[in-house]
Amino acid sequence: SGQFQVASGPVDMHRSRSPHGRNGQNGHASLQAIHVGVLGLGTVGSGTVRTLLEQRSLIRERTNIDLILKKAADLNIDRKWDFDMPASILTKDSSEIINDPEIKIVVELIGGKGIAKKLITDAINAGKSVVTANKALLADHGLELFDLAASKGVDLFYEASVAGGIPIIKALREGLVANPIRSILGIMNGTCNYILTRMEREGIAFDAVLSEAQKLGYAEAEPSLDVDGWDTAHKAIILARLAFGGRYSVEQAKVKGIRGISGQDIKYAAEFGYRIKLLAILKHSADGLAEISVEPTLVPTEHLLSKVDLSFNAVFVDGEVVGETMYYGRGAGSLPTASAVVGDVADVARNMLLQPQCRSHRQDRNPLRLQRQGPSVKPHVDHLTRAYIRLEVRDVAGSLAKVIAILAKHNISILAVTDFLRGQPLPGASLAKDGLAPVVLLTGDSRVADVDAALAECLKLPEVGPDHARFRMETIGKV
Repeated sequence: SGQFQVASGPVDMHRSRSPHGRNGQNGHASLQAIHVGVLGLGTVGSGTVRTLLEQRSLIRERTNIDLILKKAADLNIDRKWDFDMPASILTKDSSEIINDPEIKIVVELIGGKGIAKKLITDAINAGKSVVTANKALLADHGLELFDLAASKGVDLFYEASVAGGIPIIKALREGLVANPIRSILGIMNGTCNYILTRMEREGIAFDAVLSEAQKLGYAEAEPSLDVDGWDTAHKAIILARLAFGGRYSVEQAKVKGIRGISGQDIKYAAEFGYRIKLLAILKHSADGLAEISVEPTLVPTEHLLSKVDLSFNAVFVDGEVVGETMYYGRGAGSLPTASAVVGDVADVARNMLLQPQCRSHRQDRNPLRLQRQGPSVKPHVDHLTRAYIRLEVRDVAGSLAKVIAILAKHNISILAVTDFLRGQPLPGASLAKDGLAPVVLLTGDSRVADVDAALAECLKLPEVGPDHARFRMETIGKV
């Protein structure tokens, strides 16, 4: 009833973690073999199968573990593959993986929250460890699944669920284990970043870029999950649980997508030295509360995050001990995501090879489970943040003064203002037929509730038109 097959000799608890495995120590090895099954052969699933097959010898050399792909299940297996797919491992029946006692690690890459949840649950109940890339499922049902995995003494690993090929989960879980996390800022949706980059570089409107991205396969036919910020929100919740230790849900996050961003705001932001990015923002604030939001944000152009373009992702982490670190790479795609999946498979295999007395020191090896009471979530209206505000103001005496007076009444300071009316025209700005011209103000740190109230009051002025925009600003890299 062992959990793994020993090709020769007993488990060596002192085996090397060197790049050459134990061969680097004494020239021979006690090779361990573990069988793996993959559920789902879409973009990421087929990439994972390809990686397990083509990099098997490399993984074996580096880990002294032979990861044997025994079965791969999908409803559509009668198709052409762009790599050498062994027909003998293919099946349409997921139970061939779940019910096979030889398979010890199940990789779930079906996606969604229906059948995927059932199969993960069945695999865990069968005593198998699970690796998944299913961010939506983990965000909504992760705590339940991690409780189940812990009760069964198995692993549920999820590196590929956040930022594709970037090993941000491993960095937070292991490399930054000694760091209380002060903040995480992440560009974690390649579709949104691609659209914003094209809008900025080519001056194309949002709808036109989205349509082209859909034709090229960079955006889904139904893009709401991406462009409305929910995909990023799922990832943000997973990181927040890991970074802060709380049992957070998507409902606790403020989520705003990129549909309302216009080309003029991208140009105006650049005039002040900023680029607009869709950011996941996680902060452990000075009052001890957690801030969780996803929203278009002005990032200083001199900061590395602002230079992340097209479909690339990046996660910027501020740890109390290490300071600032940033992780950059492909946030999606078949092989980049497969890299993260297979990395998890290797980690789970290592855990399985630890003797029970060694594993007992890590009674809960599932890092999303509640370890301590994490900080409560601060209501978004109480966040302190700087803001970019664009209004259209009528060319009459005292109109701008009324706007500034309203901001002052709500305790909002102004750091910068550029407007047509004072001889400081914005790029491409001109007086409209009805005498309205754009005015952009950058505010100091203010409560979101105060900015909202001030903006609503300004829009009621007869001197202010209805067209407006308001975005968060982050001051990383700026004083």
